[in-house]
Amino acid sequence: MKTPHLAPLPATLDECRARGWQELDIILVTGDAYVDHPSFGIALIGRLLESRGYRVAILAQPRYDCNDDFKRFGRPRLFFGVSGGNLDSIVANYTGNGKVREKDAYSPGGNPWHGSQREKQARRRPDRASLFYANLARSAYKDVPIILGGVEASLRRFVHYDYKQEKLRGSLLSDAKADLLVYGMGEKAILQITERLDTGHSLTGIAGTCERLSENEFQAWKGKHEEEITLLPSWQDIERKQALFLQAEKEIDSQARSFANKILVQKQQSAWIIQHPQPPILSSEEMDSLYELPFTRCEHPAFPDVPAARMIQHSLTTVRGCCGNCSFCAITRHQGPAITSRSRESLLREAETVCSMENFNGTISDLGGPTANLYGVSCRIGSCKRYDCLYPKVCKNLQINEESLLSLLQEISALPRVRHVFISSGLRMELLTRTPKLFKEIIRAHTPGALKIAPEHTEQEVLELMHKESHEQLPKLLDLGRRLAQELHKKIHFTPYIISAHPGCKEHHTAALVQRLQQLDLELTQFQDFTPTPGTLATAMYVTGLHRDTGEPIYVARKHSERMKQRHILEEELHRKKPQWEGKKKPSLPSVHQGRKKNIKKGRS
Repeated sequence: MKTPHLAPLPATLDECRARGWQELDIILVTGDAYVDHPSFGIALIGRLLESRGYRVAILAQPRYDCNDDFKRFGRPRLFFGVSGGNLDSIVANYTGNGKVREKDAYSPGGNPWHGSQREKQARRRPDRASLFYANLARSAYKDVPIILGGVEASLRRFVHYDYKQEKLRGSLLSDAKADLLVYGMGEKAILQITERLDTGHSLTGIAGTCERLSENEFQAWKGKHEEEITLLPSWQDIERKQALFLQAEKEIDSQARSFANKILVQKQQSAWIIQHPQPPILSSEEMDSLYELPFTRCEHPAFPDVPAARMIQHSLTTVRGCCGNCSFCAITRHQGPAITSRSRESLLREAETVCSMENFNGTISDLGGPTANLYGVSCRIGSCKRYDCLYPKVCKNLQINEESLLSLLQEISALPRVRHVFISSGLRMELLTRTPKLFKEIIRAHTPGALKIAPEHTEQEVLELMHKESHEQLPKLLDLGRRLAQELHKKIHFTPYIISAHPGCKEHHTAALVQRLQQLDLELTQFQDFTPTPGTLATAMYVTGLHRDTGEPIYVARKHSERMKQRHILEEELHRKKPQWEGKKKPSLPSVHQGRKKNIKKGRS
């Protein structure tokens, strides 16, 4: 049920005509169903552009066997904005082991197919959706600028690994021959792009964007920017020496975390990719105004019953960014390492908006973001070249504001129509142990069932490769949580989330993990095989077989059989069975070098 007197952005030609629009300024293309909620990037950008007076329509999940859908609204006056959706399309379409997903939380009815589940016609979202959409938009209107954005473009902006194809690919910007690529969250960049196109100015040099230059263009440009350039290993260099892929990823990561005022440059096959420095992060005031734009907070009528919409409809985003920098996670690469927290006044106003929805049932399903209990934290020194605030231990300059989230929970809980306020987003264990009052309040009233924690692993060798806190944090958290629950005369159930077959993880690590969980009286209920997604240091370790910090060889479970051995250990624990080798000789482990370069296929984009 939508908020009264509020319509979504147009997703059909009839809606445009009903508004009296004869021409659109911008068409935003997405691989997801259109959900008009600020948790969906395309809705956030669309409403922001609308607030500046532009006529914007959403082309959601277009057919990709022809360009007819891209002609639906006519030629846009300014540009096509192309996104694969809230997830990278390969991640949305396949499991970490390359199996086709039969459910899609971002499609109507959770059905990833055009037609019924039984018919299984073409997928609603193609593999590498941004590439398909950019090519179709170009074929529909050759002279209209095409701007790539969203998670898929952001994490594939340089040479990257595609786990479905099992090979390295060049920049998506180079592949798609688009006019510009926006990386990161993109609000400031998209406004500058729109203004420049509206006034007939060049798109060169915009913070938070990547450009594609020919060899001649690059040589002319290079002479003016020699001092600002950091040169990454090229596609050709990486193809000759795969270890350079890890070097390139570490440089990209370092630049992102330090907010360096350098221009990253990488040679592809026949073009150069130029990444301009990232823009300043949004202030709390800017983030407040962005999330308080008018949203219906539900699906567009043309896209009913989207599972992801039901999950987040009554949730509030409180914080953006993450300073954890886990090796396997791309949040820091995309959202940035600096933390921006919204004001309590803004969140209270948004909560009241949620309470006014006709279908509000009294439950705010989540107050969170990438990490819920990073809300209110700040840096004592105000700037840092590392922005690595939680590893190997909590930085002494990280100021933790326990009262900010505690009081926010209490004030939103006190609103007249609110019966429950839950935190469903992730919680950092090392921060929870430092905020016992907040921890106790979460246990008392803000846990939807079990309290989900994410130790990811228990073995120190693997945790170091994951860039995660020491294992000692887990028993410390459990002891504190169980004591606080006892004081409240409540029972608490912790649900640990585990990653299997992470680079550096062997079978004996997984067996030891199961044993430690049993010793800690933790029931394993969910785990995920490591997925080598673009834009993470863990993926670079997976590809190269090298330690992220030392450059030394590490074991990587790449073969399906190797990954399944670790998975079976965890599956046996899920079913409370003893490992098959208990009382027997353990199966031999592959050599650390075995298959390190085998099965990583290098190919051209």
